[in-house]
Amino acid sequence: MAKTINLQKISEAIPYLLSMPSRRMWVDYDEEADVLYISFEKPQNATDSEMIKDVIVHRRGKEVVGVTVLHASNHLKS
Repeated sequence: MAKTINLQKISEAIPYLLSMPSRRMWVDYDEEADVLYISFEKPQNATDSEMIKDVIVHRRGKEVVGVTVLHASNHLKS
């Protein structure tokens, strides 16, 4: 079954996407695990990670190179 694209939601996300620490990013969603992966560097080569609630922030030095969002579907707004 083909998924529909909600252009309004994409438009609403643009300001957030442009404020990310990198102009290039890779996004993967594992539906079975309900985990969203966002990478700002490929490969990330993170040297440290910090968990803040259900988000894991991956850093290389002081630079954020990616985030992992656990229970990602909980972040959907009705």
